[in-house]
Amino acid sequence: MPLPTIHNRQISWTLLLIVGYLCYLLLGAMVFHLLETRAESHFRDQFQLKKLKFLQNHTCLDRQDLEQFAQVLMEAWEKGVNPEGNSTNTSNWDFGNSFFFAGTVVTTIGYGNQSPSTVAGQIFCVFYALFGVPLNLAFLNQLGKGLNAHVITLGRWVQKPGRAQVVQTLAVAIFLTAGTLFFLVFPPLVFSYVEGWSYGEGFYFTFITLSTIGFGDYVVGTNPNKHYIPAYRSLTAIWIVLGLAWLALVFNVGADLMEKFLQQKWQKTDISLAEGATTKLEDEPEQPRIHTHS
Repeated sequence: MPLPTIHNRQISWTLLLIVGYLCYLLLGAMVFHLLETRAESHFRDQFQLKKLKFLQNHTCLDRQDLEQFAQVLMEAWEKGVNPEGNSTNTSNWDFGNSFFFAGTVVTTIGYGNQSPSTVAGQIFCVFYALFGVPLNLAFLNQLGKGLNAHVITLGRWVQKPGRAQVVQTLAVAIFLTAGTLFFLVFPPLVFSYVEGWSYGEGFYFTFITLSTIGFGDYVVGTNPNKHYIPAYRSLTAIWIVLGLAWLALVFNVGADLMEKFLQQKWQKTDISLAEGATTKLEDEPEQPRIHTHS
């Protein structure tokens, strides 16, 4: 195949991928807009009604005082202090919570509900992430290679090509099923029991965390009305790291399969167009030659 043809095909594939990516973002924006706008408006109206009712029941306060107090609550939340409960709440920076925070930094989850407030802590966080993020990526990459090697090894138990393919497919299916159960299905049950969430909320938190999206709307171990065991958040951090490796491997496999599928479709389209053009040229009647006599 001529080099210019390969180059043009690569450019066409890149443009197709860019257009598809942008369309996917636009689709997501449209769906989220349709689903969430009405709910947001409802919550905003409910909040205004509750604030008005609060002022009516507490005539000693005026609107300005209430707004100032709300600002204090927002600043406390931004500093990682839960406004619920009292001063006897567990510290956000005990060793277990600090270990959990360190895990969210190197994994780039960043829930946003907890962050260093001192200048020294902020500077250390920058350099800690600067070296920790590549270290975490190298660790997850190595762990993913180990998992992938075990999957391939399982597929080589049977020497016959036909059986080997079946066993390899079965091994991949077992790997995906076991990982799904251990990292996506069972953890929400634990979080539902410990945190008091519904299973849907627990499943949402699980996937948002392991995919490193980390909105911060649900975070484990932050309810001041619950008593957590000291190692709860540390164990959760370990589960997150292992789950990241598994889900990253699944995402990589899914991305490879999607790219190969789309490229095959794109190449088949090119081949069909080329064959169509060739057939058209062959079907054209040959023009009669005009002989000139010298």
